[in-house]
Amino acid sequence: MNLLKALATVSGLTLVSRILAFARDVIIAGMFGAGIVNDAYVLATRLPNLLRRMFAEGAFSQAFVPIFGEYKQRRGHEETKLLADHVTTMLALILFVVTLIGIIAAPVIIYLTAPGFIKDPVKFDLTVQMLRITSPYIFFISLVAVAAGILNTYNKFWVSAFAPILLNICLIGGALWLTPYFEQPIIGLAWAWFIAGFVQLAFQLPFLKKIGMLPTLRFNLKDEGMWRVIKQMGPALFGVSISQISLIINTIIASFFVVGSVSWLYYADRLMEFPSGLLGAALATILLPSLSKCFASGDHAEYSKLLDWGLRLTVMLALPAALALGLLSVPLLSTFFQRGAFTAHDVVMTSYALIGYSVGLAGILLVKILAPAFYAKQDIKTPVKIGIITLILTQLMNLIFVKGLDWDHAGLALSIGLGACFNSAILFYLLRKKGIYHAEPGWLKFFLKITLATATMGAVLWFGMGTAQHWFDSSGWARIINLSWLVMLGVSVYFAVLFVLGFRAKDFSKRGRH
Repeated sequence: MNLLKALATVSGLTLVSRILAFARDVIIAGMFGAGIVNDAYVLATRLPNLLRRMFAEGAFSQAFVPIFGEYKQRRGHEETKLLADHVTTMLALILFVVTLIGIIAAPVIIYLTAPGFIKDPVKFDLTVQMLRITSPYIFFISLVAVAAGILNTYNKFWVSAFAPILLNICLIGGALWLTPYFEQPIIGLAWAWFIAGFVQLAFQLPFLKKIGMLPTLRFNLKDEGMWRVIKQMGPALFGVSISQISLIINTIIASFFVVGSVSWLYYADRLMEFPSGLLGAALATILLPSLSKCFASGDHAEYSKLLDWGLRLTVMLALPAALALGLLSVPLLSTFFQRGAFTAHDVVMTSYALIGYSVGLAGILLVKILAPAFYAKQDIKTPVKIGIITLILTQLMNLIFVKGLDWDHAGLALSIGLGACFNSAILFYLLRKKGIYHAEPGWLKFFLKITLATATMGAVLWFGMGTAQHWFDSSGWARIINLSWLVMLGVSVYFAVLFVLGFRAKDFSKRGRH
């Protein structure tokens, strides 16, 4: 299996998903702006989404895939199938209880996670109503994560990468066609999340059946593999999902700021998810199964080479992406969101958060590569310890940036970015110290070339983007055209400089284990 080809496939489908996600957010921003109604919607959907990232894609995937890969590598099909059945059954029972809690205890959850909403009864009640509708999404999407983990282990990466496209199609459809049927239109979007969870799960079932891994409900408390997965899941919540825990805390803090703060952070985070998903999540998706197979077979040299390949790709793409996001924050936000109820003021306020996030983009992406390096070896304790320290450090920075410097929502974003940089730096240091990762030759020359290409691209973008007022005053199509040529210019300049410096695509070709 060619990992670069697999990465291109997953990244390509992720790109389609992100484009649809932006179309979705553009429609929603134009319909509801960044006021009370959208703040309520953001919170009602963010909580299930964060739990999905932490519980399903985070803790579960990192705990399940290495053990499932070990079973596939060392044991027969029947034992591997039994593990999938028992884990799925146990997870479904847990998720059913979690979903019920979300529905029944919605007022308490909103009270705890957004206490600032209490002062506005209309906003509070609307958020509670939508949370009750979106809570079942946790159940569906967590089972989607089970299916994705199985399919990825069998190198069926495109199936799980296609599922988010269905999510965005459902949400766009909900915004355009469901919302008119409700007295409070945004309730239609909450129901769209419910529908999207079911559709994504249903889509993956035929592919599981094709490889003989469609789970059946079988409960066995004596399954040793199932208990290994469950044992790994608890600690993995901290190790993999530390940024998501910080986002929950930031949502609580932002609920006390001026109206719109929750939405400004949300839209900045949406833009950050573009490079994060396109590279970080895609690379982590294909690396974890391959790393797990290397560990199961005892091939430590190939394990290190896989990590080196992932790190080089991440550095090559993360540094220019971070600089471009910071420089083009106003052009990007103005082009995508400035219409209808989303004003120029909202663009400026959101840009502050986006700049704060962009400072830590490289760290955010590197964590997605470095943390799985520990989980593939079934080492949970190390990332957990680093995660706890990172969480504490992030909150200390919140005190400095928000309380001390009055940077409000921008300070919250910067804290998460810097926290991710700290997290990735310590993970990298320990991988080297423990002898898990040995850098391949040529890193210094590689990094200097990347820095030169990034600086050249930044200079071109700086002189080409114009003033913020120019973007505010331009029409929608003018913004799209101007941003398109800016992006193409930046990409062309960056890769042209790399080409001149000797970079070739074939140099990054890498084969993984079947």
